[in-house]
Amino acid sequence: MNILVCIKQVPGSNNVEVDPVTGVLKRSGVQSKINPYDLYAIETALSLAENKGGRVECITMGPPQAKAIITEAVCMGAECGTVLTDRKFAGADVLATAYTLSQGIKKCGEYDIIICGKQTTDGDTAQVGAELSEYLGIPNVSNVLSVDEVKDGKAYLTASLDDRIVKLNVKLPCLISVDGDINTPRLPSYKVKKTIGDDKVKFLTFEDFDDQNPDNYGLSGSATQVERIFPPEKNSEKQNITGNAAEQTEQLFGILAAKKMI
Repeated sequence: MNILVCIKQVPGSNNVEVDPVTGVLKRSGVQSKINPYDLYAIETALSLAENKGGRVECITMGPPQAKAIITEAVCMGAECGTVLTDRKFAGADVLATAYTLSQGIKKCGEYDIIICGKQTTDGDTAQVGAELSEYLGIPNVSNVLSVDEVKDGKAYLTASLDDRIVKLNVKLPCLISVDGDINTPRLPSYKVKKTIGDDKVKFLTFEDFDDQNPDNYGLSGSATQVERIFPPEKNSEKQNITGNAAEQTEQLFGILAAKKMI
């Protein structure tokens, strides 16, 4: 069984600047890490491979330094990984990101199960997994709580809906998105880290893809454009209320009424 995990490098801090012209995050010089939800996806893939037999690979889209998260995934137990990197991919929204990933996956091979984390901590859209499955023409299940069985060409899953937990099966190949309740990710192996070679990471660029239309990637291929993005404003203003309980209650009521909150 071949399993592919889609992972992303995200800022390791909330203190990230925004490009005032393009409206995208300035990632250069910012400490990065694997998207936390993707760690659960990696663990799900590794557990499946250990129980059912198989091979786990990872793929990411980003600058060349995204190699670091592929290396970390290999240290956790993945066989290898691929970085999709090109200036033409920069500024992609979720749709262009999903399309770029689909093009990269088609060049990497065929997979029985593709696993994504629920969402990323820098975008929080939770849309890439579903859109990627559409581009690949395979079924998708989101909010997967457990992979109960894989047999006879089907994956048997437990997933969460808004108001209920459901059991379902889906034909392979498929794509699933997992939540943080599915497992506890293992730690990377320091021993593997000391011996890992460059052959574990492959790079693909725009020139490697079948679709050579640059308008389908990056900002040009994005269906949405950011009009304005800004950090939340910090307000340290405060007001002290004194007096006994009745007086404090009356003052608080007056403040809330003046602000039209009640």
